[in-house]
Amino acid sequence: MTSIFRFAAAVTAIVFVAACGPKEKSVKIAVAVPLTGDMGTEGQGLRRAVEMAVEEANAAKRFPYKLVAAPYDDRADPKEAVNVANLIISDPRVVAVIGHYNSGSAIPAAKVYARAPVAMVSPAATNPEVTAQQNSKDWFGPRMVFRVVPTDDVQGSYAATFAYTRLGLRRMTLLHDKTPYGQGLAEQFQKTFLRLSGKIVSEDGISVGDKDFKALLTKIKSDVSKPQGIYFGGLYTEAGLLLKQMRELGLNDPFVFISGDGAKTSGIFDVAGDSADGAYLSIVGVPVEELPSAKAFVDSYKKRWTGSGEELKPFDHFGYEAAQVIFAAMERAGSPDRVKVIAELKKTKYTGVLGTTTFDDKGDTLNKIVTMTRAHAQDHTFPSVK
Repeated sequence: MTSIFRFAAAVTAIVFVAACGPKEKSVKIAVAVPLTGDMGTEGQGLRRAVEMAVEEANAAKRFPYKLVAAPYDDRADPKEAVNVANLIISDPRVVAVIGHYNSGSAIPAAKVYARAPVAMVSPAATNPEVTAQQNSKDWFGPRMVFRVVPTDDVQGSYAATFAYTRLGLRRMTLLHDKTPYGQGLAEQFQKTFLRLSGKIVSEDGISVGDKDFKALLTKIKSDVSKPQGIYFGGLYTEAGLLLKQMRELGLNDPFVFISGDGAKTSGIFDVAGDSADGAYLSIVGVPVEELPSAKAFVDSYKKRWTGSGEELKPFDHFGYEAAQVIFAAMERAGSPDRVKVIAELKKTKYTGVLGTTTFDDKGDTLNKIVTMTRAHAQDHTFPSVK
C-alpha cells in the first residue's frame, strides 16, 4: 500500500470511529407555535426568544448536557396542534413544551401532553379553559398546564372597565371571531360592561379569514341605539380590516375601536395603515419596553436578532420567561425527568423579566397586570395610556 493510500485509510478509520463514538447528550425544549400563516410572524418571534434563552443556558453551562430548542409549526390550527403534540410526546428527549400561541390550539394539545405526561407552559394562550379543563371529570393525567400570561377574564374585564370609567362609554357593539380566544375575550368584556350598567347594543360573530365587513359595519353605523364603539375579540388581520372599513364608512372619533392583545402587533399597521391610528388595544402585563426588569432581555434580543422582521413581538418576553421558568424547574428536579419537572413547576417562584412568577392550583400565573395601549400609526408604536 502506498503512503498516500495508507494516509487515506487512516483518515477514513478516524472518521468512522468518530462517527460511531458516543454523541453528546441533548435535551429538547419543544416550541409549539404557528411558524407559518397569518400568525407566523408572532410565532417566529417566540421561537427566537426561546432559542436565545437556550443559547444563554448552554453558554453558561447550566446543565451537564446540551439544550436544544425544537420548533414545531402548529399553523394556529387545532387539528395540526394535536398532530404536533403527538409528535412531541413521542420524542423522549423533550422534557417540556413552550406553547401553544392560540387558545384554540392549546386546549386540545394539552390533553395530549397530559397523557405523556409532559409539561406545557404557554406564553400566550389566554382563554381560561386552557387550564380550567384540568378540573373536568374526563381529564386524563396530572395537572401539567401552566402559563405565564393573565387570562381573558382579566383582560376582557379590564377593557370593559376602561371603556366605561375612563372613556365614559355606555353603549357598545360586540364583535368576535368565534374562536376560543376571541369569543372568550368578548364574553368577559360583556359581563363586566353590563355589570357596570353599560349596554351591549348588538353582538355578532365573524369568521377568521373573512375580508368584507362593510355590510356588518353599515348595520352598526345605522343602529338607532347609536353605539359609541366596537369591542372586538380576535386577531390583528380581522381587526385591521375592520378598522380600515370602519374609517371608510365614516366611523371615526369619537366612535372607538377596542380590542385585545391578539390585535396589538405591528401587523395591524400592515393591514389597516393609517386607519389603525387611535385604536385602543390591551395587552397582558406591561409592554416590554416599559419594564425595567426586562432591559437586559431587550438589549440582548436586539443584539442577537438584527434581521428584517426580527424586531420584538408582543409575546416574545413571555416566551423567554417561560423558558427560564422551565430551566429553574429542571435545576431543582436534578434531572430532565418529565414527571419531576412538572412537580417542580408547581412550586415555581421565579423572579425575572416579568417580575415574580408563581402559579395557582390550575397553573395560572398570579400576575394579573393588564395595560391599555393606543395605536400610533405614524411610527407604528403602541404607547401606554397613562
